[in-house]
Amino acid sequence: MKKQNSEEKKSKKIEETLIQVGLRIAKRGEGALFVVGDVKYKPLVKQSVPPFEIIKNPKLLESLALMDGAVIIDKAGIMIAYGVMIKSTRTFKNFGTRHSAGLSAAKGDNLVVLVSEEDKKIRILKNGKMIMQIDALQKNVEESVPYAVELLESIGAGTIGA
Repeated sequence: MKKQNSEEKKSKKIEETLIQVGLRIAKRGEGALFVVGDVKYKPLVKQSVPPFEIIKNPKLLESLALMDGAVIIDKAGIMIAYGVMIKSTRTFKNFGTRHSAGLSAAKGDNLVVLVSEEDKKIRILKNGKMIMQIDALQKNVEESVPYAVELLESIGAGTIGA
């Protein structure tokens, strides 16, 4: 039981890190795409930054996320690739290529955190659908991140709009 608890804590910390980094990116009016899990991708840039634990280096994660393409993170919270293209197999109606790639990557138990530069919202996708949306411009939004992570953990694959 202890092992699962430490895995849950790690998972929460990964989600919290991605949301916090996403908020900083969204507030500047920039976009990003983070995929936690296993997905097919093609690098757009030479991978010169070695894998690292995202929880320990959110600033580096943020700068890599600002490049074109997605950031791929394994379930242990290790950044394994950045500036990569994910082949879109689905379309996210009324949104662009980043959203379609995010929706395509949100299969199985993959977690996708998508930062929209257009509307400054963070969308969290899982099991092929959006399960949460956070408005980066909402007053004191950073204070609600731990609650959002708790909600994410409690609903698992459920659907909710926040």
